[in-house]
Amino acid sequence: MPSKSNVEMLEKVSGSIENAGGLFVVDYRGLSVKETQEVRRALRAAGAEMKVYKNNIVKIALENAGLPNIDDMLAGTCAYVFYGEDPVEPAKVIKEQSEKLKKMNFIGAIADGKALTADEAKAYADLPNREQLMAQVAGLISGFARDIAVCINGVPSGLARGINAVSEQKQAA
Repeated sequence: MPSKSNVEMLEKVSGSIENAGGLFVVDYRGLSVKETQEVRRALRAAGAEMKVYKNNIVKIALENAGLPNIDDMLAGTCAYVFYGEDPVEPAKVIKEQSEKLKKMNFIGAIADGKALTADEAKAYADLPNREQLMAQVAGLISGFARDIAVCINGVPSGLARGINAVSEQKQAA
């Protein structure tokens, strides 16, 4: 029979998984308490939270939630970064902190219901964030609208120039 503390931890992990859009698994070995607090603060600002749970309990919670099996990633000192809708900002924070502290590494992730390797998880950090993507889409849309307006405006002006040229020829003749 499982201990009461393990059952309570399983409920916490399950709650974190239900409320998250996905999670990153990171190796936090060697971080001091102060560094861990700094990382957690930065992740909170990016809309994510870092938790440390027993790996076996996380395996059970992921299995219960019907998420992919990432047992091979859950070994050693793992911290779990649960994020909301956008994985890009938390991934950027993890990458930034790992470069700054030289003590954190991506182990893997679950995003969009799929298991990701460490390199695939790290690739999220290189993507533009949601606001940047929206600005790029808006720029593309306004560019198309401007091009259409120029084309539509060109037809009547070309017609007017043609009529003017014909009238000038008739006046000269």
